[in-house]
Amino acid sequence: MGFWDVITGRTRPKQANLDALFGIPSAAITLQASLGLEPTGNGAVCYRAAEGPAFRQTQDDVVALLDADPEAPPVEVTRDEYGYTWLLNRHDPADISGLVTDLHAVNTSLEAQGFGPGLLCSLVPFADAGGRTVGLVYLYKQGTFYPFAPKPGAGRQRDNLLEIQVRDALAGELPLEEDLSRWLAVWGAPGL
Repeated sequence: MGFWDVITGRTRPKQANLDALFGIPSAAITLQASLGLEPTGNGAVCYRAAEGPAFRQTQDDVVALLDADPEAPPVEVTRDEYGYTWLLNRHDPADISGLVTDLHAVNTSLEAQGFGPGLLCSLVPFADAGGRTVGLVYLYKQGTFYPFAPKPGAGRQRDNLLEIQVRDALAGELPLEEDLSRWLAVWGAPGL
């Protein structure tokens, strides 16, 4: 922070560190060993779509890049109830590194074309044999992760105990969001 920023009371927003996404494969091993949670093979990026042909072209290019593998399931682009766009990518659950690389490519492509301010989060879901699911959510604007665990069959209720267990298991492995008010619910997130 510069001298002028101190005098005027301004702060600079924390910059996203997209390379933190590459910590997810290591975190997946920890989640499997400590909590029995396995990657589902799904991953999604959430963003506010901009208007205009430049954004549409960028989004089309990203989807074409991810769909280049003819053996991979097609990328799904959906819109949620709040107007955010979700780009869902699927991989073999054993290929968590490939999934993370694709999510990183989506984020960096949007950022490189000037659409970084519209990025909200990236999500990598995990599940256990008992049907519990948890999404590891990367907050783009904070550069941190947090767990989101909906309770199975309980409507819009969260499994707070599982979220805390995941946070504790991943302490020191990923930059975790300390402010619990930023642990937003991502109800209806594709792939979760």
